Amino acid sequence: MKRLLSLLPIGLVAIALPVFAAVGVGDKAPDFTAQASLAGKEFTFNLADALKKGPVVVYFYPEAFTKGCTIEAHEFAEAADKYAALGASVIGVSHDKIDKLNKFSVQECRNKFAVAADPDLKVINQYGAALPGHETYANRTSYVVAPDGKVIYMYTDMNPADHVTNTLKAISDWKAKQAK
Repeated sequence: MKRLLSLLPIGLVAIALPVFAAVGVGDKAPDFTAQASLAGKEFTFNLADALKKGPVVVYFYPEAFTKGCTIEAHEFAEAADKYAALGASVIGVSHDKIDKLNKFSVQECRNKFAVAADPDLKVINQYGAALPGHETYANRTSYVVAPDGKVIYMYTDMNPADHVTNTLKAISDWKAKQAK
């Protein structure tokens, strides 16, 4: 009984903490609607609507205007034409507020792709993409979502170096399978 009582606080903590499992390959991507900015202009982004046009890269990043996030935004911007050629689009998601993202979309995203505001962490938590130990920030995670809403690729690494290369390859591989 004493041992059981000693485990009680652990059990209560486990019950009190929200559990958000990461969305994985083969899973249905959670649909979401968020305030977003493209070229400094605000609009409402909806994943289901974007998927009607082709695959979507949904990438989560910790914070606009930080070193790694700026590097990653530049790389996605430089590859925008490659995504378009594959019929895909890109949306970045962070906890930042829309005012900050209006500037980020122009300066760092170079008016090439949209970024969505998730200050209440709803989308980040739906995807299980919170940064471990710093849950008010997103982990650097990239998803490729096929038009049917299924995740066909997922990659998490705080180093921004391979996110663009890997997501482009995933889309290209998916398109090749569709052509068969």
